[in-house]
This record gives sequence, structure tokens and C-alpha cells, in this order.
Amino acid sequence: MRARLIATLAVFSLFVTFAASGGMAQAQSIHFAVSNIALKSGESTELGQVFYISANCKSLLKETPQVEILDGPPGVTAVINPAKVVPRGYSCANPVSGGKLVIAAKDIQEHSNTRMVLRVSYKTLSGDRQRSQNVNITLFPPN
Repeated sequence: MRARLIATLAVFSLFVTFAASGGMAQAQSIHFAVSNIALKSGESTELGQVFYISANCKSLLKETPQVEILDGPPGVTAVINPAKVVPRGYSCANPVSGGKLVIAAKDIQEHSNTRMVLRVSYKTLSGDRQRSQNVNITLFPPN
């Protein structure tokens, strides 16, 4: 099972949106390293990077993005911890302001497999933006 989780972590899912504003393209991303995760009660995992950048790799964020669980299993939380991240998928070499999305499972009583819908809200120089992402999550109670 550990090998399966490691293999799943190697799968990349990229959610990219471009918008035109002031003649410069912008990209916001929820760059997840995985779209399928498995957690035992009390565990947490870093799901990926969250950022909003201009075409010249400059952060357009006014503050750390916020995440909200729109649909998902009870006992699971999501938070974006502030961090400098490198948006390598956009050929950026330097870190920009953003965050790392962390999912935690607390007090899981029974095995479940469900889809979790996350909405990330960005406060940017060009206004407020929102994006959503689905994550398949399998939860296990303590042994």
C-alpha cells in the first residue's frame, strides 16, 4: 500500500487558468502533486502549491490564498500555509509569495472513499478570484 501511495504522489495534476488584464497574462494555480490521497486518522499531507503570478513570474497576491471545503468527509480539514513557492511549470526560477495546501484527517471512525471539493480564494492586485479542485480521498480509522 505504501508503494501505491508513493506512486500516486508521483502523478501530477495541473490546474491552469489564464486571464488578460492590462495587457499582461496572469496565471493562478492550484498545483497539486496528487489528486488521489489516502490518510489514516491523525495524519496530514501537503497536497501542493498555490500561487497567482504574472507572465513575468511576479506574484500578484495581496495576501495568502484561503481554502474552503465545499464538499467532503467529516473530520477532514484543509489549510493553506504561507510559503515561498517556485512555479516551475511556468518556467519561473525564483520563489514567489504563495502557499502550500495541507489536508489533515482527524478523528476518523470508519473507512471511507469520497471526493472532496476545494475552493481556493485569491486576493490579487486585479481583484478577488476563486478556483476549485476535486481531490479523491480515502480515509482509514486508527488500527
